[in-house]
Amino acid sequence: MSEGGLEAPQRIPLNWQDPEFYDAEAIDAELRRVFDICHGCRLCFNLCDSFPRLFDLIDESETGELDSVSSDGFKPVVDACTLCDMCFMSTCPYTPPHEFMLDFPHLMLRHRAAEHKAKGKGFWDDQLTRTDRNGRLAGMAAPLANWATKTGNGLTRPILEDVAGVDRKAELPKFHSKSFASRAAHGPEVNREAPAAGRKAVLYATCFVNYNNPGIGEATQAILAANGVETVVEYPECCGMPQLEHGDLADVAGRARRVAAAMKPWLDDGYDIIALVPSCALMLKFEWPLLLPDDPAVRRLAEATRDVAQYIVEIAKGEGLAVKPKPLDGGVSLHLACHARAQNIGQKAAEMLRLIPDSDLKIIERCSGHGGSWGIKKENFETALKVGKNAARAAGREGKEYVASECPLAGMHMLQGMEILNGENPDNFHAPPKTSHHPVELFARACGLI
Repeated sequence: MSEGGLEAPQRIPLNWQDPEFYDAEAIDAELRRVFDICHGCRLCFNLCDSFPRLFDLIDESETGELDSVSSDGFKPVVDACTLCDMCFMSTCPYTPPHEFMLDFPHLMLRHRAAEHKAKGKGFWDDQLTRTDRNGRLAGMAAPLANWATKTGNGLTRPILEDVAGVDRKAELPKFHSKSFASRAAHGPEVNREAPAAGRKAVLYATCFVNYNNPGIGEATQAILAANGVETVVEYPECCGMPQLEHGDLADVAGRARRVAAAMKPWLDDGYDIIALVPSCALMLKFEWPLLLPDDPAVRRLAEATRDVAQYIVEIAKGEGLAVKPKPLDGGVSLHLACHARAQNIGQKAAEMLRLIPDSDLKIIERCSGHGGSWGIKKENFETALKVGKNAARAAGREGKEYVASECPLAGMHMLQGMEILNGENPDNFHAPPKTSHHPVELFARACGLI
């Protein structure tokens, strides 16, 4: 076996429009090739539940090798992958350009794409992934929707669990009656005297910020306006991460083409693009170009897109900040989201919060375990808590005033893990704060802007 490569991992475009991509025998052969290499390496044993499932499957087989494992046992391994990309980006020594050409998460995606092509999504999985429709409908009756989805509602949550498979204990995001896109029509006044004046940016709202937490977008607008950046808000539609998780690649490609077309006039006019949630930034910057490598509009959008913390740090290091933040009392436990780390841009959220004087940061680089829509399902929720226990443990031991994550769903999930640890061992683990924050919200607070 060759030694692991030392070069940066390189993603290979997904040949999803070729019938061979969906061929069951070809997929099984590739699964066996990759699983055998993973079995001989095992560096990823503690990243997520896919690898323990794989290694247990092999270790408990007749020969203790892959040759005695039936392919029927592979599906639980595939199902446990949350497409976090951490094995590919940070651990695997055999990613391209190494000759072994391993891309574990995209192989899991290929398997799911073949399943989707053969069977489609289940009805309730399909309903849960329709984030734009769900956000619009829930926003029309936000108080009722939030009451019905509240953890502890003994009337509605058992029904949601039985019908849709959403675990009754899983914390779900709240809805707002007024979306961020509609609120942003009258944003804050731009400081035309700031050093960064002249910059222009489109905020890609993302479905979560648009329907569930407009405060993230408003904090971003306030920071950028104070520093001279003119902003507009665009939200053509969801980036398709929920559909990607289910292997619906044609749906994702369609979204990529439509959003790229909607953003083209802004790019022509010199605007930068800012994605407010890391999963969506990852889609625009990396996953869409891998699905449509020959589409110039998608490629151009990818090159122009920045993560929100990345953009603020660029201003701070370039033109400089017009509004200087003041210390935040109590400290911050900052979780670095997997999809932010997978963008290969460094710890931009940490860099941004370190611009705050006397920063008291606890950096947490462990998976929260949530995995998007994966972690709220009844069959996955307990596993999601198990995978995220180390992240919750790190935050619970610190007892900082604030818990923050670039991924809002990860932040919510960590609070649930912290609450469980505190209930089991209150002497060693602090009770969680009432809410988690996006780091941009804390930065805006330190600047006195919200």
